[in-house]
Amino acid sequence: MEARRIWGLAAVGTLAGAFSGLFGVGGGTVIVPLLIAFYQYGDRLATGTSLAAIIVIALLAAAMHGGFYGNVDIETGLILVGPAIVGVVAGTAIQQRIPEKAVSFLFALILIGVAIEMMVG
Repeated sequence: MEARRIWGLAAVGTLAGAFSGLFGVGGGTVIVPLLIAFYQYGDRLATGTSLAAIIVIALLAAAMHGGFYGNVDIETGLILVGPAIVGVVAGTAIQQRIPEKAVSFLFALILIGVAIEMMVG
């Protein structure tokens, strides 16, 4: 892999990590769009690659927030795990059955809606 690509991906990872620490997000809102825009990944490949990377990012961010700052509600986190697993299985199955452009469009709509809510609310 060429050095420019490695440095670019390192920048994407750094940005995703910063967003994870700041806002609790990073994979879907940073890694996926940047892999699609700058590295011509398909939506499905970008999503899977992001999920693989976010495992370590999320663990470290949770450890930092919990261990150093006390910002983790373990009970709530554990309650979220089961339904999240069901959601992952369902979401992945749905994503594999609809056109990639539809996935991109729906994702963009969600991001726009959340952005509007955050600015207004």
